[in-house]
Amino acid sequence: MTNSSQIEARTGYAKKRAIANAVVYIILSIMVVIWIIPIVWLVLQSFSIEEGVTTTFFPRSLTLDHYINLFTNEAFPYGRWILNTFIVAVFSCIISTLFILMVSYAFSRLRFKSRKTFLNLGLILGMFPGFMSMAATYNIMDIIGLKGQLVALVIVYSAGAGLGYQVSKGFFDTIPRSLDEAAKIDGATRNQIFWIIILPLSKPIIVYTALTTFIGPWTDYIFVSYFMKDNAENFTVALGLYKMLDKEVVGTLFTTFCAGAVLIAIPITILFVIMQRFYVAGVTGGAVKG
Repeated sequence: MTNSSQIEARTGYAKKRAIANAVVYIILSIMVVIWIIPIVWLVLQSFSIEEGVTTTFFPRSLTLDHYINLFTNEAFPYGRWILNTFIVAVFSCIISTLFILMVSYAFSRLRFKSRKTFLNLGLILGMFPGFMSMAATYNIMDIIGLKGQLVALVIVYSAGAGLGYQVSKGFFDTIPRSLDEAAKIDGATRNQIFWIIILPLSKPIIVYTALTTFIGPWTDYIFVSYFMKDNAENFTVALGLYKMLDKEVVGTLFTTFCAGAVLIAIPITILFVIMQRFYVAGVTGGAVKG
C-alpha cells in the first residue's frame, strides 16, 4: 500500500471516528437535557408564589415563603424530620459499614468450613427484597417494645447489612496477601491486620460502603411508613414529604413539598461531589498493585 493510500485510509478512519463521537455526544446531550428538566422544574416550583400544583414551567413570581414554611408549619415539622433522618442515617451508616467490611474481609481472607456455602447463601438471600420481611420484623419490634421508635429503623437497616459484602470482598481480594503474611511474621493478629494494615489501604471501598449505607436510610420510604404508622414525630423526611402529597393538603403544600425535596437533596449532592473519586475507585475495585 502506497503512502497516499495509507493517508487516505487514516483520514477516512479519523472522519468516521469523529462522526461516531459526535453522534454519541449528541445522544448523551439529549439524555442529559431530558434527565435534568424535571430537576430544574422542581427547583423553580419551590420558589413559585403559587401554593398548589402549577401548569406552567416558569413561575409567575418568586418567593422564599415555601422554604420558611417548611420550618414553621407545626403540622409538618420538617426540621424534626431532618434530624430524625440524620440520626437514623448516621448510626445505620456506621454500624452497616463496619458489618460489611468485617464480613467482606473474613470471606476474602479466611478459609473455613462451609465458606462457599455461606457465600452462595448470602448471594441468594441478597436477591430477595428486604420488604418481604417487613411484617415479621415489625412484629419482632413490637414484642421488644421498639415499635414506632427510631432505634427500630437503625436495627432494621443495619441487621442485614453484612449480606452486602460482594463489592467489598472483591476490593479486598485485590489487596496482596503478602501484606497479611508479612504482618503475621511480625506477630500481628488477624484483628490488628484488619484494623491497622488493611483498612488504611481501603479508603475507596470504605467511602463507597459508607455512602451507600447512608443513602439507603436517607431516602427510604417503605420501611418508615410501615414502622412509624401515624407517629409523625418520628417520621423521616421521605415519609414526611410524601404526607404533603395527600389529596387533603397537596393543594396548599405542593410547592412546599418541592422546597423540601430540594433541601433534602443538597447534602447527598455535596457528599457525592466531595467523595466522587473515592466512590468511583470503590466501584471499579483495586487497592494495591503488586
